[in-house]
Amino acid sequence: MGEKGNITENLAILDIVSTYPETEVVFKSYDANIGECICCECLFDTVQQVAEKYRLDLSELLKKLNSAAFD
Repeated sequence: MGEKGNITENLAILDIVSTYPETEVVFKSYDANIGECICCECLFDTVQQVAEKYRLDLSELLKKLNSAAFD
């Protein structure tokens, strides 16, 4: 878990989906656009590394992940 109970950019995808299974749908929503499965290819990468690799908006991704996990 990240700071203040939030998902942060320095958490690994594996840690996020294992702690908050409902976030898997967020990662899956990007798969078609980037052409591969984030959970398959980047399981040990951090959210920041994934955002950089696929040129995703880090802030938007974190907002979606936190919303899925905590709302």
